[in-house]
Amino acid sequence: MTTAAHRREHDLLGDRDVPAEAYWGIHTLRATENFPITGTPISAYPHLIDALAAVKEATALANEELGLLDPVKAAAIVEACREIRAGRLHDQFVVDVIQGGAGTSTNMNVNEVVANRALELLGRPKGDYGHLHPNEDVNLSQSTNDVYPTAVRVATVFAVRGLLAAMTVLQDAFAGKAVEFRDVLKMGRTQLQDAVPMTLGQEFSAYAVMLEEDRSRLSEAAELIHEINLGATAIGTGLNAPAGYAEAVRRHLTRVTGLPLVTAANLVEATQDCGAFVQMSGVLKRIAVKLSKSCNDLRLLSSGPRAGLNEINLPPVQAGSSIMPGKVNPVIPEVVNQVAFEVIGNDVTITMAAEAGQLQLNAFEPIILHALSESITHLREACLTLAQRCVTGITANTDQLRAAVENSIGLVTALNPHIGYMAATEIAKEALATGRGVAELVLEKNLLPADRLEALLRPEVVAGSGSPRL
Repeated sequence: MTTAAHRREHDLLGDRDVPAEAYWGIHTLRATENFPITGTPISAYPHLIDALAAVKEATALANEELGLLDPVKAAAIVEACREIRAGRLHDQFVVDVIQGGAGTSTNMNVNEVVANRALELLGRPKGDYGHLHPNEDVNLSQSTNDVYPTAVRVATVFAVRGLLAAMTVLQDAFAGKAVEFRDVLKMGRTQLQDAVPMTLGQEFSAYAVMLEEDRSRLSEAAELIHEINLGATAIGTGLNAPAGYAEAVRRHLTRVTGLPLVTAANLVEATQDCGAFVQMSGVLKRIAVKLSKSCNDLRLLSSGPRAGLNEINLPPVQAGSSIMPGKVNPVIPEVVNQVAFEVIGNDVTITMAAEAGQLQLNAFEPIILHALSESITHLREACLTLAQRCVTGITANTDQLRAAVENSIGLVTALNPHIGYMAATEIAKEALATGRGVAELVLEKNLLPADRLEALLRPEVVAGSGSPRL
């Protein structure tokens, strides 16, 4: 039964009217009513939609290859999936990203959209499921329990590639500053107290190396995500999937996505285990923690400009106060800090969701997807923002940095091997008590000749990147 504005569809619970122009159907309608949780539809995660369409395309090709699906239907399903992967119909994926049912609502949203677009391609009206059905044809040889986890993994791999690229941009920005500041002498600090001299270049090179290390760990974690359970169907036994289906669908999905996917050795284990997501989240937390630490440093080093360290200048990007004229705040490092806090919280969510699975299925993968996607996406944008809106524009206050070195008692540590620990201790005590400089006192007490002292205090020597020629 169809009215001008609606079409009638049927499911387990009865009949409902669905908007006539909607590509989604009754299962999606019920899901939108049942899960008004975040207001964020799955279409907000284009990597997921593309991955789900890729899975449906691969399954149609595998079912056709094995003689289970009519070639005409298979061709229509494949064409519909390719259109979705090209960016069409994304507004039709309307179920909330957080949902009960282990992702069934997401899977059915996809089944219905693909089926109705395929019907159109066959010259049939939407909802004419007697000719091509969301479950009988689009979902053939599948279960939500192997489709959804596989799609989440494929989506995660592509999202991680974007994060890796953004981390490279930020790493290069820090590395560029390390070169620019390689001869800028400053005081290093431990426990917020003066330690020993270093160069500002060394300080920034550490931030670049931290990112390089984390990129390696993230790439390693992504390797685990390439293992899929497609072909497992409901619990890993492959019920309702024919012999050879798992390998055929993996082969087609590998070709469709371009990813080196592998089928899990034990599909029962793979269907219930979320360990790879926990591993990935742990690496994202590691990245967030270290990125936040670097931002803490940038805020400290730029504090002031008159009453703080004032060692570097962050580029001013906006006025900092509605009441204090002239105030400029480190808003870019601050927003990155907040993204880091979010990622750390998401790691707790993913941990609890992975732990909460019972027996042969984890029903909480929707929240894992949501938290993982937020972490990856926000970290990517945070890295790009920090690189482009902050790091590349940082300048050094060289006079302030040099004065701090010359006035610091930490400088005496560099002279320990040349004047002895006891003499160095006395110099440090007197410098601290009188406010006089270490170099001034060393010369006054004739502990070193001026030319040798000058050689010892050259940036490349005092910062540990070379030794003087005496």
